[in-house]
Order: sequence, then C-alpha cells, then structure tokens
Amino acid sequence: MSALIEGLPDAVALRCLARVPFHLHPKLELVSRSWKAAIHSLELFQARQEVGSSEDLLCVCAFDPENLWQLYDPLRDLWITLPVLPSKIRHLSHFGAVSTAGKLFVLGGGSDAVDPLTGDQDGSFATNEVWSYDPVTRQWASRASMLVPRAMFACCALNGKIVVAGGFTSCRKSISQAEMYDPDKDVWVQIPDLHRTHNSACSGMVIEGKVHVLHKGLSTVQALDHVTLEWTVKDYGWLQGPMAVVQGSLYVMSHWLIFKLDGNERKFIGSAQEFRRRIGFAMFGLRDEIYVIGGVIGPDRWNWDIKPLSDVDVLTIGSERPTWRQVTPMTRCRGTILGCALLRV
Repeated sequence: MSALIEGLPDAVALRCLARVPFHLHPKLELVSRSWKAAIHSLELFQARQEVGSSEDLLCVCAFDPENLWQLYDPLRDLWITLPVLPSKIRHLSHFGAVSTAGKLFVLGGGSDAVDPLTGDQDGSFATNEVWSYDPVTRQWASRASMLVPRAMFACCALNGKIVVAGGFTSCRKSISQAEMYDPDKDVWVQIPDLHRTHNSACSGMVIEGKVHVLHKGLSTVQALDHVTLEWTVKDYGWLQGPMAVVQGSLYVMSHWLIFKLDGNERKFIGSAQEFRRRIGFAMFGLRDEIYVIGGVIGPDRWNWDIKPLSDVDVLTIGSERPTWRQVTPMTRCRGTILGCALLRV
C-alpha cells in the first residue's frame, strides 16, 4: 500500500484523516486505494477517539420511505442517508433501536402493512431478527436473533450490552420475558422476567445507570439493577407523554408542556403548544437539547388530509429561557417516526 500522505508516516497521516468529518468519508475514499482502505479501517475510528474528533449523530427511521435510516449531524446541520435496511419485512416497525459498540442496532419488530389487493396482513407482527449498521464498513449485517420474537418492547443499551424486555410476541400476546445481548460475542442470554406485564406497548430508558421499563398508561416503572439483574417496581407517578433523557435527566411532554421529572417531583421547562396538531413524532435528547422529529399533521374537523412532516424542532434546555428553533429538515425521511438512536462515530 502506498503512503497515505507523501512525506508523512502513515500513523501521522491517519491522525490527519481522523479529523475529517464523517459525512465527507465517501469523498475521501475516492482519492486513492490507500485512502479507501484507511477510511474503512477500524484504526481510523480509533484514531478519531484519540484526537477527540468523534461525532454524535442522531439516527432516525420514519414510515416513508420504508426501511430507510438517516443520520443527523448537529454540528454541521446536515443529514446523511444510510443504505436501505435489508430486512425482508416491508415497512418494518415497532422495533427497538439502540447504539453500542460503535454500531447502530435494529431489533425485532414487524409489519402492520396490509396487501391492498387481498386485505391480508403483509408479514409478521413480531420477529426476532437483529441488524447492525457499522459506520466503518458503512453496511448493514445480520446478527444473532433474539431468543423471543417481540414488538413494541423496551430496548436499551447499558454498559456495552443491549437489554430488551416485555412487548408483544408474534401472536400479539403481551410478554414479560427479558434478555441481554453481548455485541462482542454476538450472543443472547435470558435474564429475569419483568414482575408485571400489561396489554400495552412499553418503552425503555437508562436513568442513573439503570434500565427503566414503562408501560403506556401505567404509572409504575420497573427498574433493572445491572449488578444483580433483578427488577424492582416503583411508582413515581410520572406524567404520561413522549419522553427523552437529556444529560441523564428525564423530560416529558404532557398536555403540550415540557417538564423535567426527578423522582416524584416535576419542574416546568417550557411550552410545546406549537405541536398540538402534530402526532407520530419522536422526542429525543442530544447533548443539552430536546429534538422533536417528524410526525404527521393529523386530520381535524375542517380538514381530513394527513400531512407527513420532515420537520425537526429543537429546544435548548441549558439556556436561561428555553426557546424552540428549527434545524434542517430530514432530506429523505418523513412522516411517523419509527425509531431513533444516538450513534457515536
């Protein structure tokens, strides 16, 4: 392999390339064969960490177009489109999405799509398939399947592992089973079941180093001790609504107001009245900001049209007077948001 940069040792040249933003990598690899090999090397991404040029990118998947993910670069306010997820399930939804070990993982889920000619359901409601996107190779790969097919379940990354719990299985029956995935070994193991299940979708988030599982419509929360792998049930009386974790703290949008939740206490942060007609959006925390992404403008008594959105609105929590601002809208994805995750590259 020829020298990366003439006159420089390859180790030094690699650290130079490591400072180039991720969105420019496809252009860098066109320079030469040696640059292409470097761009697709694990050593480059290790060098990015060493020189402090790693980037936090927001990963988003929406209903339209099907099985397509985009990455948002908040520093440069631009979107990067990934290759289409190669699942055989059309309009994969109700899946889990997390990032760990430098990869984006998409787990389980299924399809609610209906064949317009026959009226039959297109595909399975819940699967156990697992996919990972590797920013080094910029490709998707199939990983070891979950032990139990599931959809609408809690999914979190904790200490380099992935924890999934609850949800619905392929017969649309609510389940309490939980399992943990080791991305380095590509192996799933069963962990203790949830104490309670409920006939509603559940979600998961990591707060103070513990996985918390919430069922829609219930005030109780089940927390996993990462050492003993035991679940405890707590009732914080948290408000219902879209939630996001920002710098370790939990925020909720309830009745179009943003609150910070701390145990049984709540603090008003700001208004979200501008989203009253917006449904199917995602609320996600990145750095010290809350992102409201996509969704649709639902029908009302005067207008039955449904308008899919690619809009992205941001609220800076750390400011003295938090105000909403718009950033560059998604360039490909639009409509109901199916999954979000944070990927460090």
